[in-house]
Amino acid sequence: MSSARYLYLSLFSLGLVIFAVLLQQTGYRGVSFLPCPLCILQRVGYLGVTIFCFLAVGIAPLRRFFHVLALLSATYGVSVAGRQVWLLSHPETSCGIDPLEVWINQFQLSQSVSWLFKADGLCSAQLPAILGLQVPEWSLFWFSVLFLILLATLFKKKP
Repeated sequence: MSSARYLYLSLFSLGLVIFAVLLQQTGYRGVSFLPCPLCILQRVGYLGVTIFCFLAVGIAPLRRFFHVLALLSATYGVSVAGRQVWLLSHPETSCGIDPLEVWINQFQLSQSVSWLFKADGLCSAQLPAILGLQVPEWSLFWFSVLFLILLATLFKKKP
């Protein structure tokens, strides 16, 4: 894959995190979109794709290694987003305060950059749909797209 494509994937993934933070800060249709523990873990997945694709641009000899790490980050994101979509369709399995929230919020990173990494919401909260889909469903969609792009281009030879 070309450096430009890695850069596009990196910027796109970062853009999705920025969009999530904007939803968190400004809300949508008068509802605040507080991130739950699974939302925070998805942000980590998007930032993983962002960082590893960016490193693939800058360090050409290790490009395939960073490509694989970006693919693993996308795989991780698909699994976390998939779990949250499952929770949305099975709200009876959520029991209020998630123990994962306490664990995530104890990290120094979530205390230092709380606007990005602090979990405050519930994983099964039904928030207003954006263009017909809940945010976790959008996240699962975009992680799947990133995964498929990275998988399809993993073994592609340079022209």
